[in-house]
Amino acid sequence: MKIGNKIYSKAELQKRIGNLGQIGGVRHYELLEGSNKGTRAIDVNTGSGFNFTILPDRGMDISRASYKGMNLVYQTPNGEVNPAFYQSQGSEWLRTFFAGLLTTCGLTYLGPPGKDGDDDLGLHGRYSASPARQVCDLSRWEKDEYRIELSGHLEESILFGSKIRLNRTIMSQIGLKSLYIEDIVENYGSTDSPFTILYHINIGFPVLDKNSKLVVSSNKIFSYDELSKSGIIKFNQFSEPIANYQEQNFFHEMLGDKEGYAYAALINTEIENGIGVYIKFAIANLPYLSEWKMMGEVDYVVALEPCNTKCKNRGDLRREGILPMIEPGESKKTEVEIGVLVGEKEISDFVSKIDAIKKIK
Repeated sequence: MKIGNKIYSKAELQKRIGNLGQIGGVRHYELLEGSNKGTRAIDVNTGSGFNFTILPDRGMDISRASYKGMNLVYQTPNGEVNPAFYQSQGSEWLRTFFAGLLTTCGLTYLGPPGKDGDDDLGLHGRYSASPARQVCDLSRWEKDEYRIELSGHLEESILFGSKIRLNRTIMSQIGLKSLYIEDIVENYGSTDSPFTILYHINIGFPVLDKNSKLVVSSNKIFSYDELSKSGIIKFNQFSEPIANYQEQNFFHEMLGDKEGYAYAALINTEIENGIGVYIKFAIANLPYLSEWKMMGEVDYVVALEPCNTKCKNRGDLRREGILPMIEPGESKKTEVEIGVLVGEKEISDFVSKIDAIKKIK
């Protein structure tokens, strides 16, 4: 195991510590104030400087994340709101949106509010207001490494309708500055069901600033609307916060490497020797990336969003013939890795990897 710049065996470490918490691990607790009250939380300390917070009551999504004390994410004014405050109508989802490192959207609809037949659907689906069940801490020693592993499952179901179950496992390791998410989605009902999922990964100041750059292994980029179309040439460039800024949204068709993984990162080379937040995801079931560029004052965020379809209302997806479905008894696996790039070499190697993918294709 790597602690600082040295490698230790399990036996060597156990002679030096009284409690694993000295070098990393997990801590379970409950939030106590305001609209956050009652929300379960799990802090994960990887010992590398990369720390993050999982919220079991918010679909095992991830709110806070930092590296050596530096914030990596955008946090809304709402905070880590208890899911009891969630309302599904229209854009009310925004009142409980904490943003953070990960807010999952889905599972049977996402995108803007709108109609799908008789269903009046709100923004981005119900997932992130769904508490997980059977939350398990399976963290353990594996030879000389300490593996951090947390899991839980949740269901999005309705009588006479869709019945979808998601089993989520979040993994890391003491000494690493990354995490890995594996989701297995199953249709346990008796009829076909829509299945839409989007991983809303929200990067904020100070990683996001006027000189930050986005790199992404995409081969085609589209805009969602006319305003975004006017800014598509600068999809990877950012500015200082702008008063009354209107959001821009882009849709990337992704390219993968030989192992089937796509890559993207927001990089800021002006912080110390450079820092970036990267994502890596399997394109087998997540072939696209939505990009949310919001340069507003206070509302200052860039979201990188691996997804299995366009970020549109379910009715629009159905009319366009691109609504993903999952059959009874069928299961699908999605994989997303999120981590930190530190220093010129790590950043350069990551950019070179993306350049190589684009050249091959």
